[in-house]
Amino acid sequence: MATSTPWAHLPNAKHIDAVLADVRKRPEAWAAAQDAAQDAAQDAAQDAAQDAAWHAARDAAQDAAWHAAWHAAWDAARGAVRDALYALIAWDSSADLLDCTPDVLRAMIDLAEPPVCHQAALLLSYAIVRSNDK
Repeated sequence: MATSTPWAHLPNAKHIDAVLADVRKRPEAWAAAQDAAQDAAQDAAQDAAQDAAWHAARDAAQDAAWHAAWHAAWDAARGAVRDALYALIAWDSSADLLDCTPDVLRAMIDLAEPPVCHQAALLLSYAIVRSNDK
């Protein structure tokens, strides 16, 4: 996608671009997914990813992705977008989970060790949005 974004140098840049493009296209789907995925595991994962994202990603990349997400969607969808972006910025390996179904991610939330369980929790909304397209 765009090579001039501040996060273009990150390994998951194409996935970050895809999340931002999708939320611009279907903010209502993201809002519904956020409601479906909200629970204690997601909150813990969000905290872990937020800390990792702030420390692992450059300020410019994180800030640019944050602002793009905030301006791309309705208020209700922002949490889901933020979660997916945090996971993609904080953990390069989180892109491997983008193809998982919501059920697989829910199992990983319960069974996997950190940081994989945190990645699964943060990407659950993304999986719900994607599964509703099919």
